Amino acid sequence: MSNVEARTVLWYLVFIGFAVNYMIRINLNITIVEMVVSPKSKTISQLTTAAASLPSEESLAELPASLRSASSMSGEINGNSSTTTVAAAVASSGVFEEIAANISSSSGRLHENFELQQQHETEDLKNASSHPISDEQIRFDWNEYQQGLVLGSFFWAHWVTQIPGGILAKKYGTKLVFGLANAIGCWMCFFIPAVSHWDYRALIVLRVLQGLVTGLAWPAMHVLTAKWIPPNERSKFVTAYLGSSVGIAVFYPFFGYIMHWGSWVWVYHFCGILGTVWWFGWLFFVYDSPAQHPRISESEVRYIEKSLGASVQSAAAVGTPWKAILLSRPVWMNVIAQWGGIWGLFTLMTQAPTYFRVIHNWNIRATGILSGLPHLMRMIFAYVFSLFADYLLKTEKMSRTNIRKLATAICCIVKGLVVVALAYFGHNSTAAIVYLTVATMFHGAVSSGPLASIVDIAPNFAGIVLGISGMIGVLPGFISPYIVGVLTLGNQTFESWKYVFLICAAMLIGSGVLYVLFAESTLQKWNDYSSRVDDKELMQLTKDDLVKPKVELDKTDVKVKAKVEEDGEGDGEEGAKEKVQKLSG
Repeated sequence: MSNVEARTVLWYLVFIGFAVNYMIRINLNITIVEMVVSPKSKTISQLTTAAASLPSEESLAELPASLRSASSMSGEINGNSSTTTVAAAVASSGVFEEIAANISSSSGRLHENFELQQQHETEDLKNASSHPISDEQIRFDWNEYQQGLVLGSFFWAHWVTQIPGGILAKKYGTKLVFGLANAIGCWMCFFIPAVSHWDYRALIVLRVLQGLVTGLAWPAMHVLTAKWIPPNERSKFVTAYLGSSVGIAVFYPFFGYIMHWGSWVWVYHFCGILGTVWWFGWLFFVYDSPAQHPRISESEVRYIEKSLGASVQSAAAVGTPWKAILLSRPVWMNVIAQWGGIWGLFTLMTQAPTYFRVIHNWNIRATGILSGLPHLMRMIFAYVFSLFADYLLKTEKMSRTNIRKLATAICCIVKGLVVVALAYFGHNSTAAIVYLTVATMFHGAVSSGPLASIVDIAPNFAGIVLGISGMIGVLPGFISPYIVGVLTLGNQTFESWKYVFLICAAMLIGSGVLYVLFAESTLQKWNDYSSRVDDKELMQLTKDDLVKPKVELDKTDVKVKAKVEEDGEGDGEEGAKEKVQKLSG
């Protein structure tokens, strides 16, 4: 480790760790496109049924003769000559031939339209026609509402473990908590294909459990960041959290190609295997503090400890200042900013594959690429902006609070304005790609905004504060898909998606404005362990001082009296008083 700094190795493993964490979240977002019967497929199925129910041209051609024969037979049986005469008159007039021709023409047009739509729908499958369709490729008939429940279920219990994640990391270390949260979440992916074939409600249960376990990861990481990273390097290091962005950018198109050449089932097998490989690397290279690392250089340890100074201390016997945290305005401003940012991110991240596939009719490979591209841009923007933010901090050209406000204004307010443009001009495929990419790119500033601010205001309790923020901020993860499911149920139109994006923009802009007006990123008094310990000691000293003078005075009086009795014989009463004053004074 002498040539490569331990912080550098840590950055890469954290980066990959968050990519794995988001891989667990988003794999269903794109596989569901291939797992369910699309609206067009349903339309084609209905057309097929309708076309099959129509009579063939041969049967239509024979219809008038049959009717004439039936009419004649009816006349003979009933002995009703008028019936026979009417039937013969209608038949001879050519009415049946005209009806048959019209029905035949309509049937031909219907069959022709069906064939054209079927050809358009199966274009992607022609390239892989050599692969036989297996049970793994059977699609499920889940409507938009059910799909919304499945997509949002990951976040139903995700918020529950946000605060426990920070608490557990403080007690047992980030290495254990973050590592197992990711690993167990990946291992659960192995069971998704079997559970999906069973019932969509069973899949919901499994996704809820996945969300519950992986919810420990994010708040746990802030505990590690506070112990390892100097204040002026935090904006840059927190970009490792946006390994999630690169993960999405890479995994969306990669999963698209897996499904194109194979099956959506293979996606989940890949997730389980990759998560296991990462976990072994995490166990070997990562430690909870520089002091515990066996291969770190002494110079790096001294640099980290000197940079952190007294901002990070041992919790010893001091508890968590829950009241101060819950009443802190900076804490709640970060919570609000996270709420708006996550609403925007999850809406675009979760719904992008469905949006491009259904509204703009992109195939699965293009859908994967176009859904992942915005998140690659988000990572690049996050890294560049973090360098700019750290430069402003080191040169003291802008205060820490103003830098965090600038970053939040970009990742919330500016992003919200771009989403408004997407809502009104996204009917054009090219415009939709550009707006979606730019909007997601601006969210990269979050690493220099609310995410870094949480460590700024309370490095000793960063995991717990992020847990509170995550517990509330993650709620849009299932609220947004539910709203999308309601708005688009049986109504997959550009107009319904416009309302989805307008709601998203309102959340972004509103939260960004509040943060800019009321937030601050200065170290909070309740973060300091020593100040609270000193307060307790001062209180104890004050109590002791109220008693101690009297005790000391009594001891002094005894000593003085003894001395006077010993030396003061024969000096008289006045001499004794003088000696008492000298000895006590």
